[in-house]
Amino acid sequence: MGIINLTPDSFSDGGEFFSIDRVLNQVNNFVSNGVDVIDIGAQSTRPGAIEIGSKKESKRLIPYLKKIRSKFPNILISIDTFNSEVAYEALSNGADWINDVTGGRRDEEILDVVSEFNCPFVITHSRGNSQNMENFMNYDNLLVNIIDSLEILTTKATQKKVSKGNIIWDPGIGFSKDTKQNMEILRNLDHFREFNFPILIGASRKRFIGEILSETNPKERDIGTLAISCLCSQLNIHLVRVHNVKMNSQVLKVSDEIYRKKT
Repeated sequence: MGIINLTPDSFSDGGEFFSIDRVLNQVNNFVSNGVDVIDIGAQSTRPGAIEIGSKKESKRLIPYLKKIRSKFPNILISIDTFNSEVAYEALSNGADWINDVTGGRRDEEILDVVSEFNCPFVITHSRGNSQNMENFMNYDNLLVNIIDSLEILTTKATQKKVSKGNIIWDPGIGFSKDTKQNMEILRNLDHFREFNFPILIGASRKRFIGEILSETNPKERDIGTLAISCLCSQLNIHLVRVHNVKMNSQVLKVSDEIYRKKT
């Protein structure tokens, strides 16, 4: 899954994709390098990000979505949003998936939208919001608490008639979690696979990688990201959400040959 942030304030590539041409060039780059899903976001979800509201988010998102869908009619497009109005408008204009970092916790009407369109839905574990998530890092038992939350959100989704077969779990690397907690999740990914949902891991260039590598520039954290992609290959994780599609695609080809090749 390749990340395209249509935002001025995203932590890694904020402000880079400010024109249709630049966005289309990036999508073409992703497609040329083996991307399976494009994940487009118009609202930053980094710690401290300011929420812009549904109307501004849609105004920022929809023109780019229409152009991408027109030029790349067959690519899967995921929309990174927690707003039901944005989800509805995006799915009406050619998007295929909804990736909600709150898993429906923030705006439960997004579950009705996903149900209506019968589309894949990424349920992410997070706490609080961008302004306060770092105040919610205390857990009784990290893995148990995350799984309990994902199960509760999944139950709410299925009660709204979201198909269980459309649900993807994301344990929420970096969302209300510190470096130690992120590493505990990565060491225990098998626990999440036991529930028979596809798993998405979104660790690309995040702060905990920078802390491990003593690297403050997010764009210099691709090597650390690749290590996590290799781990995901080894553990048969279904999706990795990354900024550098070419590097990750290449390393995954080799890793998959080692770990997933059937002899």
